Amino acid sequence: MDSRSAGVLVIAIGAIIVVGGLLMLSGALSWLGRLPGDIRFGGENVKVYIPITSMLLVSLLLSGVIWVIRRFF
Repeated sequence: MDSRSAGVLVIAIGAIIVVGGLLMLSGALSWLGRLPGDIRFGGENVKVYIPITSMLLVSLLLSGVIWVIRRFF
């Protein structure tokens, strides 16, 4: 990979991070972490949160993105 294509890749990753951050700030991703299968429980002093379903969904999306990137390069 030459420096030009590496630079384009870094810019693309940065743009994806910025878009994700803007979606989080706008509340468009407020459903993430509240899916069925995400475990929440707690008492008076302790709260435990285990986002199983959300992490599976994020993992699937990232695996798909990486697969597409590797397919083109």
